[in-house]
Amino acid sequence: MRVLVQRVSSAAVAVDGRVVGAIHPESQGLLAFVGVTHSDDPDKVRRLAEKLWNLRILADERSAADIDAPILVVSQFTLYADTAKGRRPSWNAAAPGAVAEPLVAAFAEALRGLGAHVETGVFGANMQVELVNDGPVTVILEL
Repeated sequence: MRVLVQRVSSAAVAVDGRVVGAIHPESQGLLAFVGVTHSDDPDKVRRLAEKLWNLRILADERSAADIDAPILVVSQFTLYADTAKGRRPSWNAAAPGAVAEPLVAAFAEALRGLGAHVETGVFGANMQVELVNDGPVTVILEL
């Protein structure tokens, strides 16, 4: 599992022109793009959720857990693109939807279980993501 995290002052994800998840401008939060690979399992999901929740990348070296910052979780299989050869990425390292979807949902649920306010995109949908990256701060989490 690979999570690309951006510290944001606002973010929104829309499907078919309708906002389905957002971090509103009045609160700093985290936008987490989540990619799943074939070897991922519920234990890795839980550990990455804990890592994200406690990651000190918000203002004054605080974590989302410290300030109850909202988290927007968006599935993104393209995090596993292999661009080593040619001009067309290979997606072979990305888990198929039937494997990835429940693990992305479990990631969001694990964050909620830790106390996070979590909003999500729609798995497999064509999503439009708008964000204001604060800092900018962008970090990749992997175990």
